[in-house]
Amino acid sequence: MTDDGGDLAVLGGTRRAERPRDGRADAHTPIGGTYEGPLRARLDALGELVGLSRARLDGAILAEAGRVLDEASARQRLSSRHTVVAIAGATGSGKSTLFNAIAGVPISETGLRRPTTSAPIACTWSDGAAGLLDRLAIPGRLRRKPLAGGDGAEELHGLVLVDLPDHDSALARHREQVDRVLALVDAVIWVVDPEKYADAALHERYLRPFAGHAEVTFVVLNQIDRLPGEAADQVLDDLRRLLDEDGMALGEHGEPGATVFGLSALTGQGVGELRELLARFVQERAAPARRLSADVDAAAARLRPAYVAEGRAGLGERSREQFLERLARAVGAVAAGEAAEREWRRNAGRACGTPWLRLWRFYERSRVPGGRPPKAPAVVEEELTARQRVEQAVRTVAEEASAGLPAPWAHSVREAAVRGAEGLSETLDELAARAAAPAGSPDGRPPRPAWWPAAVLAQASMTLLQIFGALWLVGQIFGVLEPGLLPPVLVMSAGIVGGPLVEWACGAAARGPARRYGQDAERRLREAAAGCGRARVLDPIAAELMRYREVREQYVTVSGGNG
Repeated sequence: MTDDGGDLAVLGGTRRAERPRDGRADAHTPIGGTYEGPLRARLDALGELVGLSRARLDGAILAEAGRVLDEASARQRLSSRHTVVAIAGATGSGKSTLFNAIAGVPISETGLRRPTTSAPIACTWSDGAAGLLDRLAIPGRLRRKPLAGGDGAEELHGLVLVDLPDHDSALARHREQVDRVLALVDAVIWVVDPEKYADAALHERYLRPFAGHAEVTFVVLNQIDRLPGEAADQVLDDLRRLLDEDGMALGEHGEPGATVFGLSALTGQGVGELRELLARFVQERAAPARRLSADVDAAAARLRPAYVAEGRAGLGERSREQFLERLARAVGAVAAGEAAEREWRRNAGRACGTPWLRLWRFYERSRVPGGRPPKAPAVVEEELTARQRVEQAVRTVAEEASAGLPAPWAHSVREAAVRGAEGLSETLDELAARAAAPAGSPDGRPPRPAWWPAAVLAQASMTLLQIFGALWLVGQIFGVLEPGLLPPVLVMSAGIVGGPLVEWACGAAARGPARRYGQDAERRLREAAAGCGRARVLDPIAAELMRYREVREQYVTVSGGNG
Protein backbone atom coordinates (compact mmCIF):
# COMPACT_ATOMS: atom_id res chain seq x y z
CA MET A 1 0.00 0.00 0.00
CA THR A 2 1.06 3.57 -0.55
CA ASP A 3 0.18 6.66 1.41
CA ASP A 4 0.13 10.20 0.03
CA GLY A 5 3.82 11.02 -0.33
CA GLY A 6 4.92 7.62 0.94
CA ASP A 7 5.40 4.10 -0.37
CA LEU A 8 4.78 0.81 1.39
CA ALA A 9 7.29 -1.85 0.42
CA VAL A 10 6.41 -5.51 0.85
CA LEU A 11 9.48 -7.68 1.15
CA GLY A 12 9.41 -11.20 2.55
CA GLY A 13 6.29 -10.44 4.56
CA THR A 14 7.87 -7.37 6.21
CA ARG A 15 6.41 -4.04 5.19
CA ARG A 16 7.95 -0.60 5.75
CA ALA A 17 6.42 2.77 5.15
CA GLU A 18 8.05 6.11 4.62
CA ARG A 19 6.73 9.11 6.43
CA PRO A 20 4.95 11.67 4.23
CA ARG A 21 7.56 13.93 2.70
CA ASP A 22 5.28 16.91 2.17
CA GLY A 23 4.77 17.57 5.87
CA ARG A 24 1.05 16.86 5.82
CA ALA A 25 1.12 14.45 8.69
CA ASP A 26 -2.59 14.77 9.34
CA ALA A 27 -3.66 14.50 5.69
CA HIS A 28 -6.28 11.79 5.30
CA THR A 29 -4.83 9.04 3.14
CA PRO A 30 -7.35 6.23 2.65
CA ILE A 31 -6.09 2.79 1.76
CA GLY A 32 -8.66 2.59 -1.05
CA GLY A 33 -7.19 1.26 -4.28
CA THR A 34 -3.60 1.29 -3.03
CA TYR A 35 -2.87 -2.37 -2.19
CA GLU A 36 0.23 -3.19 -4.18
CA GLY A 37 2.92 -5.79 -4.61
CA PRO A 38 2.48 -9.33 -3.29
CA LEU A 39 -0.49 -8.38 -1.11
CA ARG A 40 -2.42 -7.02 -4.08
CA ALA A 41 -1.58 -10.13 -6.12
CA ARG A 42 -2.63 -12.41 -3.27
CA LEU A 43 -5.95 -10.62 -2.79
CA ASP A 44 -6.67 -10.76 -6.54
CA ALA A 45 -5.77 -14.45 -6.58
CA LEU A 46 -8.00 -15.11 -3.57
CA GLY A 47 -10.91 -13.40 -5.33
CA GLU A 48 -10.28 -15.49 -8.47
CA LEU A 49 -9.99 -18.60 -6.33
CA VAL A 50 -13.36 -18.01 -4.68
CA GLY A 51 -15.01 -17.22 -8.02
CA LEU A 52 -13.66 -20.32 -9.77
CA SER A 53 -14.49 -22.60 -6.84
CA ARG A 54 -17.94 -21.35 -5.88
CA ALA A 55 -19.79 -23.94 -7.99
CA ARG A 56 -17.54 -26.82 -6.92
CA LEU A 57 -16.84 -26.32 -3.23
CA ASP A 58 -19.18 -26.08 -0.31
CA GLY A 59 -19.93 -22.52 0.77
CA ALA A 60 -18.68 -23.23 4.29
CA ILE A 61 -15.21 -23.98 2.91
CA LEU A 62 -15.05 -20.61 1.16
CA ALA A 63 -16.70 -18.63 3.97
CA GLU A 64 -13.45 -17.58 5.65
CA ALA A 65 -11.89 -16.54 2.34
CA GLY A 66 -14.99 -14.48 1.55
CA ARG A 67 -14.80 -12.84 4.97
CA VAL A 68 -11.15 -11.90 4.43
CA LEU A 69 -12.01 -10.34 1.07
CA ASP A 70 -14.90 -8.42 2.60
CA GLU A 71 -12.75 -7.16 5.46
CA ALA A 72 -9.97 -6.19 3.05
CA SER A 73 -12.44 -4.18 1.01
CA ALA A 74 -13.93 -2.56 4.11
CA ARG A 75 -10.53 -1.66 5.59
CA GLN A 76 -9.39 -0.33 2.24
CA ARG A 77 -12.11 2.33 2.30
CA LEU A 78 -11.07 3.61 5.72
CA SER A 79 -8.19 5.72 6.99
CA SER A 80 -4.71 4.34 6.45
CA ARG A 81 -3.09 6.89 8.78
CA HIS A 82 -4.76 5.28 11.79
CA THR A 83 -3.81 2.00 13.43
CA VAL A 84 -6.41 0.27 15.58
CA VAL A 85 -4.84 -1.59 18.50
CA ALA A 86 -6.95 -3.63 20.94
CA ILE A 87 -5.94 -4.38 24.52
CA ALA A 88 -7.21 -7.82 25.51
CA GLY A 89 -6.74 -9.89 28.59
CA ALA A 90 -8.27 -12.03 31.27
CA THR A 91 -10.12 -10.95 34.36
CA GLY A 92 -7.82 -9.15 36.79
CA SER A 93 -4.87 -8.99 34.39
CA GLY A 94 -4.80 -5.18 34.62
CA LYS A 95 -5.54 -4.36 30.97
CA SER A 96 -7.79 -1.41 31.87
CA THR A 97 -5.07 -0.05 34.14
CA LEU A 98 -2.60 -0.36 31.26
CA PHE A 99 -5.09 1.32 28.93
CA ASN A 100 -5.29 4.29 31.28
CA ALA A 101 -1.52 4.35 31.75
CA ILE A 102 -0.93 4.61 27.99
CA ALA A 103 -3.59 7.31 27.66
CA GLY A 104 -2.18 9.23 30.63
CA VAL A 105 -5.64 9.82 32.08
CA PRO A 106 -8.23 7.50 33.68
CA ILE A 107 -10.56 6.58 30.84
CA SER A 108 -11.45 2.94 31.41
CA GLU A 109 -12.94 2.05 34.77
CA THR A 110 -10.76 -0.04 37.09
CA GLY A 111 -11.50 -1.63 40.40
CA LEU A 112 -12.17 -4.82 42.29
CA ARG A 113 -15.60 -5.42 40.76
CA ARG A 114 -15.48 -7.98 37.93
CA PRO A 115 -15.93 -7.62 35.09
CA THR A 116 -15.02 -3.95 35.15
CA THR A 117 -15.04 -3.35 31.36
CA SER A 118 -18.46 -4.35 30.00
CA ALA A 119 -18.13 -2.83 26.50
CA PRO A 120 -15.24 -1.81 24.23
CA ILE A 121 -13.92 1.69 24.96
CA ALA A 122 -11.82 3.58 22.41
CA CYS A 123 -9.24 6.31 22.79
CA THR A 124 -8.03 8.17 19.70
CA TRP A 125 -4.94 10.39 19.49
CA SER A 126 -6.02 12.21 16.31
CA ASP A 127 -9.14 12.96 14.29
CA GLY A 128 -10.37 11.02 11.27
CA ALA A 129 -10.95 7.64 12.90
CA ALA A 130 -14.75 7.83 13.03
CA GLY A 131 -15.14 5.31 10.21
CA LEU A 132 -12.89 2.81 11.92
CA LEU A 133 -14.82 3.17 15.19
CA ASP A 134 -18.12 2.81 13.36
CA ARG A 135 -16.80 -0.43 11.87
CA LEU A 136 -16.03 -1.64 15.40
CA ALA A 137 -19.58 -0.61 16.46
CA ILE A 138 -18.25 1.52 19.33
CA PRO A 139 -20.87 4.17 20.17
CA GLY A 140 -19.98 7.84 20.51
CA ARG A 141 -20.38 7.82 24.29
CA LEU A 142 -17.51 5.30 24.56
CA ARG A 143 -15.07 7.25 22.37
CA ARG A 144 -12.45 9.23 24.28
CA LYS A 145 -9.46 11.52 23.83
CA PRO A 146 -6.27 11.05 25.87
CA LEU A 147 -6.40 14.62 27.21
CA ALA A 148 -9.34 16.97 27.46
CA GLY A 149 -9.22 19.49 24.62
CA GLY A 150 -6.10 18.04 23.01
CA ASP A 151 -4.67 15.14 21.07
CA GLY A 152 -2.10 13.98 23.59
CA ALA A 153 1.41 12.86 22.71
CA GLU A 154 2.52 13.79 19.21
CA GLU A 155 4.28 10.48 18.65
CA LEU A 156 1.02 8.53 19.15
CA HIS A 157 -0.91 10.44 16.49
CA GLY A 158 -2.83 7.86 14.45
CA LEU A 159 -3.26 5.41 17.32
CA VAL A 160 -6.75 4.12 18.08
CA LEU A 161 -6.57 2.16 21.33
CA VAL A 162 -9.50 -0.09 22.28
CA ASP A 163 -10.01 -1.58 25.74
CA LEU A 164 -11.92 -4.88 25.43
CA PRO A 165 -14.01 -6.78 27.98
CA ASP A 166 -12.40 -9.79 29.65
CA HIS A 167 -12.00 -12.67 27.21
CA ASP A 168 -12.74 -15.13 30.06
CA SER A 169 -15.79 -13.25 31.32
CA ALA A 170 -18.66 -15.30 32.70
CA LEU A 171 -20.99 -13.30 30.45
CA ALA A 172 -21.26 -14.75 26.95
CA ARG A 173 -21.99 -11.36 25.37
CA HIS A 174 -18.64 -10.04 26.65
CA ARG A 175 -16.76 -12.92 25.03
CA GLU A 176 -18.71 -12.38 21.81
CA GLN A 177 -17.70 -8.72 21.76
CA VAL A 178 -14.06 -9.67 22.25
CA ASP A 179 -14.16 -12.15 19.35
CA ARG A 180 -15.95 -9.65 17.10
CA VAL A 181 -13.53 -6.77 17.71
CA LEU A 182 -10.41 -8.97 17.52
CA ALA A 183 -11.43 -9.96 13.98
CA LEU A 184 -11.46 -6.29 12.91
CA VAL A 185 -8.55 -4.53 14.64
CA ASP A 186 -5.10 -4.03 13.12
CA ALA A 187 -3.09 -5.25 16.12
CA VAL A 188 -3.58 -6.72 19.60
CA ILE A 189 -1.87 -6.22 22.95
CA TRP A 190 -2.41 -9.30 25.07
CA VAL A 191 -2.08 -8.49 28.76
CA VAL A 192 -1.25 -11.45 31.02
CA ASP A 193 -0.34 -11.62 34.67
CA PRO A 194 2.01 -13.91 36.60
CA GLU A 195 -0.91 -16.10 37.72
CA LYS A 196 -2.74 -16.65 34.38
CA TYR A 197 -0.06 -16.26 31.71
CA ALA A 198 -0.17 -20.05 31.07
CA ASP A 199 -3.99 -20.23 31.07
CA ALA A 200 -5.02 -22.94 28.57
CA ALA A 201 -8.11 -20.97 27.51
CA LEU A 202 -5.94 -18.03 26.40
CA HIS A 203 -3.44 -20.14 24.49
CA GLU A 204 -5.87 -22.60 22.88
CA ARG A 205 -8.61 -20.14 21.97
CA TYR A 206 -6.61 -17.09 20.97
CA LEU A 207 -2.81 -17.23 20.89
CA ARG A 208 -2.49 -20.55 19.06
CA PRO A 209 -5.12 -19.78 16.35
CA PHE A 210 -3.59 -16.30 15.90
CA ALA A 211 0.00 -17.54 15.78
CA GLY A 212 0.25 -16.38 12.16
CA HIS A 213 -0.49 -12.80 13.28
CA ALA A 214 2.72 -12.54 15.29
CA GLU A 215 3.84 -9.33 13.55
CA VAL A 216 0.77 -7.48 14.84
CA THR A 217 0.80 -9.04 18.31
CA PHE A 218 2.19 -7.70 21.59
CA VAL A 219 2.25 -9.99 24.63
CA VAL A 220 2.75 -7.98 27.82
CA LEU A 221 3.41 -9.55 31.21
CA ASN A 222 1.79 -7.12 33.63
CA GLN A 223 2.26 -6.82 37.41
CA ILE A 224 5.97 -7.63 37.34
CA ASP A 225 6.24 -5.47 40.48
CA ARG A 226 4.74 -8.43 42.33
CA LEU A 227 7.63 -10.73 41.29
CA PRO A 228 10.76 -10.69 43.47
CA GLY A 229 14.31 -10.74 42.13
CA GLU A 230 14.84 -12.63 38.87
CA ALA A 231 11.37 -14.18 38.96
CA ALA A 232 10.11 -11.73 36.33
CA ASP A 233 12.77 -12.86 33.83
CA GLN A 234 12.00 -16.49 34.56
CA VAL A 235 8.28 -15.95 33.97
CA LEU A 236 9.02 -14.06 30.75
CA ASP A 237 11.23 -16.92 29.54
CA ASP A 238 8.48 -19.41 30.32
CA LEU A 239 5.96 -17.20 28.52
CA ARG A 240 8.19 -17.11 25.45
CA ARG A 241 8.46 -20.89 25.62
CA LEU A 242 4.68 -21.25 25.67
CA LEU A 243 4.31 -18.86 22.73
CA ASP A 244 6.90 -20.84 20.81
CA GLU A 245 4.92 -24.02 21.47
CA ASP A 246 1.84 -22.21 20.19
CA GLY A 247 3.68 -21.66 16.91
CA MET A 248 3.97 -17.91 17.33
CA ALA A 249 7.20 -16.38 16.02
CA LEU A 250 8.95 -14.04 18.47
CA GLY A 251 10.35 -10.73 17.30
CA GLU A 252 13.87 -11.16 18.62
CA HIS A 253 17.25 -10.32 17.10
CA GLY A 254 15.64 -8.08 14.51
CA GLU A 255 13.39 -10.78 13.09
CA PRO A 256 9.67 -10.12 12.56
CA GLY A 257 7.38 -11.58 15.17
CA ALA A 258 5.49 -10.96 18.36
CA THR A 259 6.84 -8.46 20.90
CA VAL A 260 7.11 -9.88 24.44
CA PHE A 261 8.18 -7.88 27.52
CA GLY A 262 7.17 -7.16 31.08
CA LEU A 263 5.82 -4.03 32.76
CA SER A 264 3.76 -2.79 35.65
CA ALA A 265 0.79 -0.68 34.65
CA LEU A 266 0.23 0.24 38.31
CA THR A 267 3.73 1.60 39.01
CA GLY A 268 4.46 2.73 35.45
CA GLN A 269 7.50 0.48 35.07
CA GLY A 270 7.92 -0.36 31.35
CA VAL A 271 4.89 1.69 30.26
CA GLY A 272 7.10 4.31 28.63
CA GLU A 273 8.88 1.60 26.65
CA LEU A 274 5.51 0.27 25.47
CA ARG A 275 4.45 3.76 24.39
CA GLU A 276 7.65 4.10 22.36
CA LEU A 277 7.04 0.71 20.71
CA LEU A 278 3.48 1.68 19.90
CA ALA A 279 4.63 5.03 18.52
CA ARG A 280 7.06 3.38 16.10
CA PHE A 281 4.49 0.73 15.23
CA VAL A 282 1.80 3.34 14.46
CA GLN A 283 4.09 5.62 12.47
CA GLU A 284 5.09 2.76 10.18
CA ARG A 285 1.44 2.56 9.11
CA ALA A 286 2.01 -1.02 8.06
CA ALA A 287 -0.19 -2.78 10.61
CA PRO A 288 -3.35 -2.95 8.42
CA ALA A 289 -1.40 -4.59 5.60
CA ARG A 290 0.38 -6.95 8.01
CA ARG A 291 -2.90 -7.96 9.61
CA LEU A 292 -4.53 -8.49 6.23
CA SER A 293 -1.58 -10.52 4.97
CA ALA A 294 -1.79 -12.73 8.07
CA ASP A 295 -5.54 -13.15 7.49
CA VAL A 296 -4.83 -14.28 3.92
CA ASP A 297 -2.23 -16.73 5.28
CA ALA A 298 -4.81 -18.13 7.70
CA ALA A 299 -7.45 -18.42 4.96
CA ALA A 300 -4.92 -20.17 2.71
CA ALA A 301 -4.09 -22.65 5.47
CA ARG A 302 -7.79 -23.48 5.92
CA LEU A 303 -8.25 -23.88 2.17
CA ARG A 304 -5.18 -26.07 1.70
CA PRO A 305 -7.01 -29.44 1.97
CA ALA A 306 -9.37 -28.31 -0.80
CA TYR A 307 -6.63 -27.36 -3.29
CA VAL A 308 -3.43 -29.27 -2.58
CA ALA A 309 -3.29 -32.75 -4.13
CA GLU A 310 -1.36 -35.63 -2.64
CA GLY A 311 0.33 -36.46 -5.93
CA ARG A 312 0.50 -35.36 -9.53
CA ALA A 313 -3.05 -34.77 -10.70
CA GLY A 314 -4.08 -35.40 -14.26
CA LEU A 315 -5.06 -37.97 -16.86
CA GLY A 316 -2.12 -39.56 -18.66
CA GLU A 317 -2.03 -40.62 -22.29
CA ARG A 318 -1.94 -44.25 -21.26
CA SER A 319 -5.17 -43.90 -19.28
CA ARG A 320 -6.83 -42.21 -22.25
CA GLU A 321 -5.77 -44.98 -24.61
CA GLN A 322 -6.93 -47.68 -22.22
CA PHE A 323 -10.31 -45.98 -21.86
CA LEU A 324 -10.77 -45.77 -25.63
CA GLU A 325 -9.70 -49.41 -25.98
CA ARG A 326 -12.32 -50.44 -23.42
CA LEU A 327 -14.98 -48.56 -25.36
CA ALA A 328 -13.85 -50.26 -28.58
CA ARG A 329 -14.19 -53.66 -26.93
CA ALA A 330 -17.57 -52.70 -25.50
CA VAL A 331 -18.99 -51.90 -28.96
CA GLY A 332 -17.35 -54.99 -30.50
CA ALA A 333 -15.03 -53.21 -32.90
CA VAL A 334 -12.84 -56.29 -33.43
CA ALA A 335 -15.81 -58.58 -34.00
CA ALA A 336 -17.35 -56.06 -36.39
CA GLY A 337 -14.10 -55.92 -38.38
CA GLU A 338 -13.97 -59.71 -38.65
CA ALA A 339 -17.60 -59.82 -39.75
CA ALA A 340 -16.94 -57.16 -42.39
CA GLU A 341 -13.97 -59.16 -43.67
CA ARG A 342 -16.07 -62.31 -44.01
CA GLU A 343 -18.82 -60.40 -45.74
CA TRP A 344 -16.35 -58.90 -48.23
CA ARG A 345 -15.01 -62.36 -49.07
CA ARG A 346 -18.52 -63.75 -49.49
CA ASN A 347 -19.38 -60.88 -51.81
CA ALA A 348 -16.20 -61.51 -53.81
CA GLY A 349 -17.11 -65.19 -53.97
CA ARG A 350 -20.48 -64.35 -55.45
CA ALA A 351 -18.74 -62.41 -58.21
CA CYS A 352 -16.34 -65.17 -59.26
CA GLY A 353 -18.12 -68.36 -58.24
CA THR A 354 -19.13 -70.98 -60.84
CA PRO A 355 -22.63 -70.67 -62.35
CA TRP A 356 -23.58 -74.05 -60.92
CA LEU A 357 -22.70 -72.81 -57.41
CA ARG A 358 -24.74 -69.66 -57.95
CA LEU A 359 -27.65 -71.74 -59.18
CA TRP A 360 -27.43 -73.83 -56.03
CA ARG A 361 -27.43 -70.71 -53.85
CA PHE A 362 -30.39 -69.37 -55.78
CA TYR A 363 -32.17 -72.65 -55.14
CA GLU A 364 -31.40 -72.38 -51.44
CA ARG A 365 -32.70 -68.80 -51.34
CA SER A 366 -35.87 -69.77 -53.17
CA ARG A 367 -36.66 -72.25 -50.43
CA VAL A 368 -36.70 -69.47 -47.82
CA PRO A 369 -39.63 -66.99 -47.65
CA GLY A 370 -38.46 -63.59 -48.82
CA GLY A 371 -35.84 -65.04 -51.10
CA ARG A 372 -32.87 -64.64 -48.74
CA PRO A 373 -31.16 -67.27 -46.62
CA PRO A 374 -31.06 -66.70 -42.87
CA LYS A 375 -28.10 -64.58 -41.86
CA ALA A 376 -25.52 -66.03 -39.57
CA PRO A 377 -25.74 -64.50 -36.09
CA ALA A 378 -23.37 -61.55 -35.77
CA VAL A 379 -20.57 -61.88 -33.25
CA VAL A 380 -21.45 -58.93 -31.02
CA GLU A 381 -21.57 -58.28 -27.31
CA GLU A 382 -24.74 -58.91 -25.40
CA GLU A 383 -26.51 -55.60 -24.73
CA LEU A 384 -26.26 -55.89 -20.96
CA THR A 385 -22.62 -56.92 -21.12
CA ALA A 386 -21.76 -54.03 -23.46
CA ARG A 387 -23.53 -51.52 -21.20
CA GLN A 388 -21.70 -52.86 -18.17
CA ARG A 389 -18.38 -52.60 -19.99
CA VAL A 390 -19.07 -48.96 -20.91
CA GLU A 391 -19.99 -48.12 -17.32
CA GLN A 392 -16.89 -49.92 -16.04
CA ALA A 393 -14.69 -48.05 -18.52
CA VAL A 394 -16.14 -44.71 -17.37
CA ARG A 395 -15.69 -45.56 -13.68
CA THR A 396 -12.11 -46.65 -14.26
CA VAL A 397 -11.03 -43.54 -16.16
CA ALA A 398 -12.80 -41.31 -13.62
CA GLU A 399 -10.97 -42.97 -10.74
CA GLU A 400 -7.64 -42.66 -12.54
CA ALA A 401 -8.27 -38.99 -13.34
CA SER A 402 -9.32 -38.14 -9.78
CA ALA A 403 -6.56 -40.10 -8.05
CA GLY A 404 -4.61 -37.83 -5.72
CA LEU A 405 -6.95 -34.85 -6.13
CA PRO A 406 -8.39 -33.09 -3.07
CA ALA A 407 -11.77 -34.57 -2.16
CA PRO A 408 -13.97 -31.77 -3.59
CA TRP A 409 -12.19 -31.76 -6.95
CA ALA A 410 -12.04 -35.55 -7.13
CA HIS A 411 -15.79 -35.59 -6.60
CA SER A 412 -16.20 -32.94 -9.29
CA VAL A 413 -14.16 -35.00 -11.79
CA ARG A 414 -16.19 -38.13 -11.07
CA GLU A 415 -19.43 -36.21 -11.44
CA ALA A 416 -18.32 -34.83 -14.82
CA ALA A 417 -17.56 -38.37 -16.00
CA VAL A 418 -20.90 -39.71 -14.77
CA ARG A 419 -22.84 -36.88 -16.43
CA GLY A 420 -21.04 -37.51 -19.70
CA ALA A 421 -21.72 -41.24 -19.50
CA GLU A 422 -25.50 -40.75 -19.42
CA GLY A 423 -26.80 -42.17 -22.67
CA LEU A 424 -23.28 -43.07 -23.82
CA SER A 425 -24.18 -46.72 -24.50
CA GLU A 426 -27.11 -45.75 -26.74
CA THR A 427 -25.02 -43.18 -28.59
CA LEU A 428 -22.28 -45.75 -29.16
CA ASP A 429 -24.83 -48.19 -30.55
CA GLU A 430 -26.06 -45.60 -33.05
CA LEU A 431 -22.52 -44.66 -34.09
CA ALA A 432 -21.59 -48.32 -34.43
CA ALA A 433 -24.55 -48.94 -36.72
CA ARG A 434 -23.60 -46.01 -38.96
CA ALA A 435 -19.90 -46.83 -38.94
CA ALA A 436 -20.53 -50.49 -39.85
CA ALA A 437 -22.58 -49.61 -42.95
CA PRO A 438 -20.40 -49.86 -46.10
CA ALA A 439 -19.96 -46.66 -48.06
CA GLY A 440 -21.57 -46.42 -51.48
CA SER A 441 -23.58 -49.65 -51.19
CA PRO A 442 -27.37 -49.10 -51.26
CA ASP A 443 -28.18 -52.78 -50.75
CA GLY A 444 -26.05 -52.97 -47.60
CA ARG A 445 -23.44 -55.22 -49.20
CA PRO A 446 -19.71 -54.43 -49.33
CA PRO A 447 -18.45 -53.05 -52.65
CA ARG A 448 -17.44 -55.67 -55.23
CA PRO A 449 -13.76 -56.03 -56.14
CA ALA A 450 -12.41 -54.02 -59.04
CA TRP A 451 -11.38 -57.14 -60.89
CA TRP A 452 -14.93 -58.51 -60.77
CA PRO A 453 -15.65 -58.03 -64.55
CA ALA A 454 -12.52 -59.98 -65.49
CA ALA A 455 -13.42 -62.74 -63.03
CA VAL A 456 -16.96 -62.92 -64.42
CA LEU A 457 -15.63 -63.08 -67.99
CA ALA A 458 -13.16 -65.82 -67.08
CA GLN A 459 -15.82 -67.82 -65.26
CA ALA A 460 -18.21 -67.37 -68.17
CA SER A 461 -15.52 -68.63 -70.54
CA MET A 462 -15.07 -71.74 -68.38
CA THR A 463 -18.81 -72.29 -68.42
CA LEU A 464 -18.98 -71.88 -72.19
CA LEU A 465 -16.17 -74.44 -72.56
CA GLN A 466 -18.18 -76.88 -70.47
CA ILE A 467 -21.32 -76.27 -72.49
CA PHE A 468 -19.42 -76.43 -75.80
CA GLY A 469 -17.75 -79.70 -74.87
CA ALA A 470 -21.07 -81.17 -73.73
CA LEU A 471 -22.80 -80.18 -76.98
CA TRP A 472 -19.90 -81.61 -78.97
CA LEU A 473 -20.34 -84.93 -77.22
CA VAL A 474 -24.11 -84.87 -77.75
CA GLY A 475 -23.61 -84.13 -81.45
CA GLN A 476 -21.31 -87.13 -81.75
CA ILE A 477 -23.81 -89.35 -79.95
CA PHE A 478 -26.59 -88.42 -82.34
CA GLY A 479 -24.27 -88.68 -85.35
CA VAL A 480 -24.44 -85.05 -86.22
CA LEU A 481 -20.70 -84.64 -85.78
CA GLU A 482 -17.83 -86.92 -86.64
CA PRO A 483 -16.87 -89.28 -83.86
CA GLY A 484 -13.87 -88.34 -81.71
CA LEU A 485 -14.21 -88.57 -77.94
CA LEU A 486 -10.96 -86.98 -76.85
CA PRO A 487 -11.37 -83.38 -78.15
CA PRO A 488 -14.79 -82.66 -76.59
CA VAL A 489 -13.76 -84.35 -73.35
CA LEU A 490 -10.67 -82.20 -73.16
CA VAL A 491 -12.66 -79.04 -73.87
CA MET A 492 -15.30 -79.90 -71.29
CA SER A 493 -12.67 -80.94 -68.74
CA ALA A 494 -10.87 -77.65 -69.21
CA GLY A 495 -14.09 -75.81 -68.41
CA ILE A 496 -14.87 -78.06 -65.44
CA VAL A 497 -11.40 -77.73 -63.94
CA GLY A 498 -10.92 -74.08 -64.91
CA GLY A 499 -14.09 -72.87 -63.16
CA PRO A 500 -12.99 -73.91 -59.63
CA LEU A 501 -9.46 -72.76 -60.41
CA VAL A 502 -10.78 -69.29 -61.30
CA GLU A 503 -12.89 -69.29 -58.13
CA TRP A 504 -9.89 -70.38 -56.00
CA ALA A 505 -7.64 -67.74 -57.59
CA CYS A 506 -10.25 -65.05 -56.95
CA GLY A 507 -10.60 -66.21 -53.33
CA ALA A 508 -6.83 -66.00 -52.84
CA ALA A 509 -6.75 -62.57 -54.44
CA ALA A 510 -9.61 -61.45 -52.15
CA ARG A 511 -7.84 -62.22 -48.88
CA GLY A 512 -5.75 -59.05 -48.78
CA PRO A 513 -8.51 -56.59 -49.78
CA ALA A 514 -10.94 -58.38 -47.48
CA ARG A 515 -8.56 -57.98 -44.58
CA ARG A 516 -8.05 -54.32 -45.35
CA TYR A 517 -11.81 -53.86 -45.63
CA GLY A 518 -12.31 -55.48 -42.23
CA GLN A 519 -9.58 -53.36 -40.71
CA ASP A 520 -11.18 -50.26 -42.18
CA ALA A 521 -14.53 -51.23 -40.68
CA GLU A 522 -12.87 -51.84 -37.32
CA ARG A 523 -11.03 -48.51 -37.57
CA ARG A 524 -14.25 -46.62 -38.35
CA LEU A 525 -15.98 -48.16 -35.38
CA ARG A 526 -13.01 -47.46 -33.12
CA GLU A 527 -12.87 -43.84 -34.28
CA ALA A 528 -16.60 -43.44 -33.77
CA ALA A 529 -16.38 -44.87 -30.24
CA ALA A 530 -13.26 -42.81 -29.49
CA GLY A 531 -14.84 -39.58 -30.73
CA CYS A 532 -17.92 -40.18 -28.65
CA GLY A 533 -15.86 -41.15 -25.59
CA ARG A 534 -13.67 -38.06 -25.89
CA ALA A 535 -16.61 -35.69 -26.35
CA ARG A 536 -18.79 -37.21 -23.64
CA VAL A 537 -16.27 -38.27 -20.99
CA LEU A 538 -12.62 -37.32 -21.60
CA ASP A 539 -13.23 -33.68 -22.56
CA PRO A 540 -15.43 -32.94 -19.49
CA ILE A 541 -12.83 -34.62 -17.28
CA ALA A 542 -10.07 -32.59 -18.94
CA ALA A 543 -12.10 -29.40 -18.41
CA GLU A 544 -12.44 -30.15 -14.69
CA LEU A 545 -8.74 -30.93 -14.42
CA MET A 546 -7.93 -27.69 -16.23
CA ARG A 547 -10.18 -25.79 -13.82
CA TYR A 548 -8.38 -27.46 -10.92
CA ARG A 549 -4.98 -26.47 -12.34
CA GLU A 550 -6.22 -22.88 -12.68
CA VAL A 551 -7.38 -22.70 -9.08
CA ARG A 552 -4.23 -24.52 -7.99
CA GLU A 553 -2.13 -21.75 -9.56
CA GLN A 554 -4.29 -19.14 -7.86
CA TYR A 555 -3.91 -20.94 -4.55
CA VAL A 556 -0.11 -20.94 -4.91
CA THR A 557 -0.29 -17.16 -5.30
CA VAL A 558 -2.65 -16.83 -2.32
CA SER A 559 -0.39 -18.92 -0.12
CA GLY A 560 2.62 -16.83 -1.07
CA GLY A 561 4.26 -19.62 -3.08
CA ASN A 562 3.95 -22.18 -0.28
CA GLY A 563 1.22 -24.23 -1.97
